[in-house]
Amino acid sequence: MGAAAAPPKPGDVVAWPDVTLLDGSRWGPAQAQGKQVVVVFWSTTCPFCLRHNAHIEKLRRAATGRSLEIITVARDKDPAAVKAYLARHGYGFKVTMAQDAMAAALSSRRVIPLTVTVDRQGRLRQVIPGEMFEDDVMEWLPTV
Repeated sequence: MGAAAAPPKPGDVVAWPDVTLLDGSRWGPAQAQGKQVVVVFWSTTCPFCLRHNAHIEKLRRAATGRSLEIITVARDKDPAAVKAYLARHGYGFKVTMAQDAMAAALSSRRVIPLTVTVDRQGRLRQVIPGEMFEDDVMEWLPTV
């Protein structure tokens, strides 16, 4: 068996996987095409993720109609617990539980929250470990 491919480095083109979202729909390369993408790895049990996700939700709402795609990756085992968490906090961002596929495409780091940004050309820009301030998250809001 060959070794798994290393995750991309900043500047590398991301090989997006096709994943199933929590709502049953699919997400993949077509949804990322020509858009800036923000991916957040998180867990329902992480208090830092709770605060960080509030900023991501604010960004999602502000980005309506703009060329920004936000997808998050829940590092949980129970889809029902993730759905309850989203409902309890009023989060409407896209969520997949395809941890392995998304980590292979973006970053092998296991810290949460972990935020990854990808530019409109599909190139990895940043892998940011830990909770971020709202102002820093909102800087990703595209002008168009």
